[in-house]
Amino acid sequence: MKIRKYIIDKDYYFISNWIQNEKTHYLWCAGRFEYPLKYENFNSVLNTHNRDYNDTAYMVTDNDDCPLGFFVCSVNKLDNSGFLKFILLNNKLRGNGIGTSMVKYISDYLSSDKKVSLLKLVVFDANKPARKCYEKAGFVLENEERNAFMFKDEMWGRCRMVKLL
Repeated sequence: MKIRKYIIDKDYYFISNWIQNEKTHYLWCAGRFEYPLKYENFNSVLNTHNRDYNDTAYMVTDNDDCPLGFFVCSVNKLDNSGFLKFILLNNKLRGNGIGTSMVKYISDYLSSDKKVSLLKLVVFDANKPARKCYEKAGFVLENEERNAFMFKDEMWGRCRMVKLL
């Protein structure tokens, strides 16, 4: 695996095709992006997050630069912590341990390249496969906020997870 910065005109197409339905979309981004995903909105939100939170968007690829996944990260240099957002795996690769490998690889990259010693993320309790993936990658539950997000007729809790690197 390799990590490189997100390239708008090269990578958007892949990401937009990895979202299979509205529920998956909301589990992934909590409605921060329009559904269905649109080029202008997606890139505008990423640019706003970069400006406001110092977020950087990345692609995880295989050694031939074929996209496997996507994530956004901000690094706080004051306390050497990182915050992961919008983690997404190519839907055709799910269920094979590749997501766990990808999250471990991201953790190693942020530890060695960005000198991060604590990594944080948030996942909805309704997203059981993602939460299981993060736990296998070494994240533990820090706290849970019940009834934090409404999707149609479902109420989801928000799980804050951390990993010491």
